[in-house]
Order: sequence, then C-alpha cells, then structure tokens
Amino acid sequence: MELSDSKVIAADRATVWAALLSPEVLKDCVPGCQEMSGNAADGFEATVVQKVGPVKATFKGTVVLSDMVEPESLTLSGEGKGGAAGFAKGVANVRLEENADGSTTLHYVVEAKVGGKLAQLGSRIIDGFARKMADQFFTRFQEVVEGPGAPDADAPDGEKKKGWLKRVIGG
Repeated sequence: MELSDSKVIAADRATVWAALLSPEVLKDCVPGCQEMSGNAADGFEATVVQKVGPVKATFKGTVVLSDMVEPESLTLSGEGKGGAAGFAKGVANVRLEENADGSTTLHYVVEAKVGGKLAQLGSRIIDGFARKMADQFFTRFQEVVEGPGAPDADAPDGEKKKGWLKRVIGG
C-alpha cells in the first residue's frame, strides 16, 4: 500500500528539519505512541498501542532515519511487532521544499505492510487504517511544529501557545 501527500507548514525548513529529528516531536505525532526514546543517529525505539478493525495490539518497534540530506530529505523506516496480532512495517520518504513566504512544504510518500492476524483483516481495512495513520501523523506534525496559535487558556494574559521550537529553546 502506497500513498503520498503534502502539507504546508508555517515554519522555515531548518525548524521543520529539526522537528523531524526530535524524539519528543515524533512521540507527540505518532498516533497511539506510549513511549519514544533514542536519537536520530542511532534510531528510535517506540511502544505504540493501536486498534485495527477488531484487533487491538501493543507494538514494540524501531524507527530508523536514513538517506538524510540536511535540510532537504530523509527516509523514516519503522517496524513494530504486535505479538499475536502480527507486525507492521512502514517507510516514509520525506522531502522539504522552502517556499518564498518562509513556510515549508513537506512532501511525503508512505509505504506500509502488515503481516500475521492483521493481514487477515483484508486490504480495504488495512489500507484505510494506514492512510488514517499517515494523515494523523503528518497533520499532528504540522500542528506541533507550527503551534496552535490560539491563546493558551493556562497562560497569563491570553498568551499564545508556543510551537515546538519555542517550547524547546524557551522562547
């Protein structure tokens, strides 16, 4: 199963690149992610809980970054084992394009495969689930990098919520 799409992110390319390499950002963006540790150089380990059709499973797996051309493109490869439910593998080729207005267009092509009980659910369910996961990840990534821009109810004087980079550097 393969799908592709793009998102325009209201941040410069260097900021988007840094966010792609951050375990905190990735944890926030992977639907159902319970834990994420590691780093861009050595790869990440993750625990993700997901329900696919009638099958609910906890996947323990890895995410490896490769083919990195800073700050232009990279490949995210993930593999998780869900015990009796089976396994899931996915690869996302990501390309960042700088726009004249200072925003960045993130283009992605995702390929996903499953095996075990999950594969018995049928391609329509699996394809729909994979599309939903990819869309949720990249939509959430856009939201995390940009910051919601809405006033933060917990902040004094209706201060706006901070985006990912501002939270990290304390700006």
